Amino acid sequence: MSRIKGKDTKPEILVRKYLFSKGLRYRLHQRGLAGTPDLVFRKYETVVFIHGCFWHGHKGCKFFVPPKTRTEWWLNKISTTEGKDVENTLKLKKQGWKVISVWECSLKSDKRYKTLAWLEDKIRNGR
Repeated sequence: MSRIKGKDTKPEILVRKYLFSKGLRYRLHQRGLAGTPDLVFRKYETVVFIHGCFWHGHKGCKFFVPPKTRTEWWLNKISTTEGKDVENTLKLKKQGWKVISVWECSLKSDKRYKTLAWLEDKIRNGR
């Protein structure tokens, strides 16, 4: 697990490159905010989390398959992560931030451009 990256993952870099090319400027991994969001858009009072489907327990996703070994331990770990995600989202919303979560599976090649266009619109217009 020490080789698992928490920052600068492929989905995160994909989103960053797209949004930067569209003229959106952001800060990365701001420690002062709950959950250390992947992207922070101060101008739009918006934070973006890019979640891996396995690590954050994306229900109903084909990329979230619990391991066959130590299943109970893994499900407990993933459940704890889900709880932290909810807690951090609530904290940020109380502070006046708009919180957007993007799932790794929505950035696969068949859905990528639709998801990125949706994300850009959501950041700029709040829709």
